[in-house]
Amino acid sequence: MNQHEYVHFTVNGCQAVALNWAAAAVGEALNSGTLHDWAARQLVKEEMRGRGVIYSVELPTLPATPVVVRKNQHGGLLHTLTGDLFLTPTRAPLELEISLRLAAFGIPTPEVIAYAIYPALGICARSDVMTRRLPIGDDLPAAWSKTNTSGRDVLLIAVARLLRSLAHAGVWHADLNLKNIYIAGSSSDLTAYLLDVDRVTFPGGTDIAARNFSRLARSARKWRSRWELDFNEDSLVRLASLAGENL
Repeated sequence: MNQHEYVHFTVNGCQAVALNWAAAAVGEALNSGTLHDWAARQLVKEEMRGRGVIYSVELPTLPATPVVVRKNQHGGLLHTLTGDLFLTPTRAPLELEISLRLAAFGIPTPEVIAYAIYPALGICARSDVMTRRLPIGDDLPAAWSKTNTSGRDVLLIAVARLLRSLAHAGVWHADLNLKNIYIAGSSSDLTAYLLDVDRVTFPGGTDIAARNFSRLARSARKWRSRWELDFNEDSLVRLASLAGENL
C-alpha cells in the first residue's frame, strides 16, 4: 500500500481520514474522544496559541511521529457567532485537498496526517486536524525580531522564494500575513512554510503575485505600526525586488 495514501474510517460515529500508516494510531486516539481531547490528555505535550489551544504531541506510530493537533474554529465575527461549528463536512476535507495541491507544486506547508469530523447540530459538525510538526523555527515576526540586520536578507530570500512559488502555481492566499509564514532551517538555508491553507484558492491570473505581495506588505506595515516590528520600507523594497514585484 502506498505510504502517501489516505484511508477513510468511522470511529464512535465520527468520520476520520488518515494516512494509511497513521490510521491505527489515529483510530485508537478517537476511541476515547476527539483528537483534540486526546492531545490535551498527553503527559508530554507543548501548548501553542492560535484560534484556541493547539497541542504538539507525539502520535504513537513506529517510529513516533511529532504532530500538531488543532480544533477548526472560525475567526473574526463568526468565531463569536458559531465558534467551532461548521456546515458539514467542515473545512477539514478542503484543507487536505489544498495541502496536497500545494505539495504537488513544491510549496512548503504542513503535511496533513489526519482529520476527524464530529456530527453536531443538524447539518453542522465540528472537526480537528492533525498535521506533521514542522522543524524547529518561528513565525516570521518572531524570526525577524531574533535576526540581526545582516541575517535578515536571508529571511527575505526565503520569503521571496515562497512568493514566487505561489505565483507560479496561481495560488492566492486571502489571509497572507506575517504570522502565516513559518521560518525553519539553518541561518544560511532557510525555508518559508505557508500556514492557514484553508484560506488558499487557485484562481490563476496575471495579478496573483501582486495580490499576494500587497497582502503581505499590508501585514508588515500593520506589524510595524501596531507592534513596532522593525520591518521597514527598505525591507519591503528588497523583498519586492527578490520576488520580482514592483512596490
